[in-house]
Amino acid sequence: MQRAKRPGAVLLEVMVALAILASAGVTVVSLAAESARAVTRARDAEGELRAANAFFNTVALWPRADLDRHLGDRRQGRWVMRVDRPYPTLYVVTLSDSSTRALILRTSLYRPAEPHVAP
Repeated sequence: MQRAKRPGAVLLEVMVALAILASAGVTVVSLAAESARAVTRARDAEGELRAANAFFNTVALWPRADLDRHLGDRRQGRWVMRVDRPYPTLYVVTLSDSSTRALILRTSLYRPAEPHVAP
């Protein structure tokens, strides 16, 4: 059985296959680029968290007087720090991004009441 000659049919099939292959290639390249951007964003976020944690380590050493002086919202470089005192011996410190107000870190600090000295 002989096939009827169809001039250009093979060329058309090759062109369709190349179009499909090109489409898949563009998709793979797009996914790789997005993955690279995601890795960069994750690395930047980790650096931000490390810097915020280093700052929090310093705040954790503050005595009551320093924490009392910083009650409320205060801008601390690229962050906004909020110090609340829900109880006389408990301070809640929150660090947020200054532009988006996204929460970065939060901790509670216990500071015992200062003893009263009799005259």
